Amino acid sequence: MSGLNPEQVPVLRCGFRFQWEPAQDCHVLLYPEGMIKLNGSAGAILAEVDGVRSVAAIVAGLRERFPEAEGIEADILEFLEVARERFWIELR
Repeated sequence: MSGLNPEQVPVLRCGFRFQWEPAQDCHVLLYPEGMIKLNGSAGAILAEVDGVRSVAAIVAGLRERFPEAEGIEADILEFLEVARERFWIELR
């Protein structure tokens, strides 16, 4: 389903910063040319991207945090794929 290697570690690309933005009442991804407003799910996933945890560790942590969310693993992997395609993150 996903082309991601579970052992790879996602990191924000150089120039991007993830933060809570009170004025927007949501998490955002800031970059030199602008800002991306994130929905709750995207914010929860990117909050786990710390440059240390692997894709597998992020999935396991969110699955534990949200046990009632069916299909959460596929959703996380899909989001990380999109984030990589949009050059928000890199995988190491």
